[in-house]
Amino acid sequence: MKPFARSERVGGQIQKMLSELLHKSIHDPRLEMTTITGVRMTRDLKIAKIYFTSPGGASNVKRVSDGFKSSRGYIKRMLASRLGLRYMPDLQFYYDESFDYGAKIDKLLQSVKTESHIPADTRLQDERTNNTTTETE
Repeated sequence: MKPFARSERVGGQIQKMLSELLHKSIHDPRLEMTTITGVRMTRDLKIAKIYFTSPGGASNVKRVSDGFKSSRGYIKRMLASRLGLRYMPDLQFYYDESFDYGAKIDKLLQSVKTESHIPADTRLQDERTNNTTTETE
């Protein structure tokens, strides 16, 4: 079994601490209910790509990104004091589209599921009606 790389461990720590900061310390209304879904670190630990999602979905991305941009300095200082790294990585924030994609797939599956719950008698009548109209033409 391959052990976790240092970049993965540091990314996990950043995710945990940033989630805590968002919940307890940062009071920017643009960042309310924002969730950190993942942190990807480069191997040299210079860049942290932070993925987030918010209740407003993709329509709210600009507002939340602006909130992260304005609080980036505070977040970086707080993380630096808690992490104890020699160099604090540059923080880059990205909207995580996987939740929107998952919701879209779920919606499609639900529509297929509701269509498949049409009673069998109704489907047979529809097929017979379609067959008789094509035969008479």
